Amino acid sequence: MLKKVRIGLGIVVLLLAGFGLLTKNFIAQPIMMLSLSAFILVGGLDELKQGQKRRGYISIFLSIFVLAIVVQTFLF
Repeated sequence: MLKKVRIGLGIVVLLLAGFGLLTKNFIAQPIMMLSLSAFILVGGLDELKQGQKRRGYISIFLSIFVLAIVVQTFLF
């Protein structure tokens, strides 16, 4: 289940990043960053499920950090 969600989020991130790079239109960048945060979060949860606690917690912390940056961007 997590693998399918991870693949789907990865495709969304790649498509939005490619769109921004090719068109030089960065209007979708906040959506891409939200998707990236969700992608990292799912990866961290998957790592925790596999028993790799350190990598899982680092990924979850990184996901929260990216989410905080996105929220800060929306507010200012």
